[in-house]
Amino acid sequence: MDNLKKWVMSNLSTLLLTVLFIIILVNPDAKAWLMRQVASTGILNSSISESVEKPGNTVAYTGLMLKNEDGTIIDPSDLKNKVVFINFWASWCPPCRAEFPSIEKLYNRYKTHPNIIFLTINLDDNPDLGKAYLKEKGFTVPFITPAGSIPGEIYNGSLPTTVVLDKKGEIRLHHTGVADYSKDSFYQQIDSLLK
Repeated sequence: MDNLKKWVMSNLSTLLLTVLFIIILVNPDAKAWLMRQVASTGILNSSISESVEKPGNTVAYTGLMLKNEDGTIIDPSDLKNKVVFINFWASWCPPCRAEFPSIEKLYNRYKTHPNIIFLTINLDDNPDLGKAYLKEKGFTVPFITPAGSIPGEIYNGSLPTTVVLDKKGEIRLHHTGVADYSKDSFYQQIDSLLK
């Protein structure tokens, strides 16, 4: 018994790190917390790019078929002349969970602004899981689901994916992976698009 106590005491830090690693492996909220800590440093963030005038540039939301929580189809013409923040997510996705608090903060900051629209598009196989996740966490972002195919130029199958369109409908940010959208630097970029 004394040998066991000595071994435990001499390996306590290794045991604690092993337990922490196991918790992170099996608990999606623990994974999300760890990813949120990394994302909060800003090293994973992308920046909104400058507009590049190209001949034949198409509007990115053309062909985007979505419906809101009550099943009403969102008219793409409602997106014209607006800055559009699009986030593709799923409740089972730890990186999505990690960045969602920052998206909620961004949404709360701009939700009353008349020239920005938030399309937080849930891609759970069962949309009820996404609704339950938002309710459990107290998130108030719009619950949007696809009502048809999603154009490949805005979503390629990786979660999470965030796209920001300017008022002309041009893609100004296309980011795959976790990021922190609650930074002042990102707010400034959104503000510049809204001007």
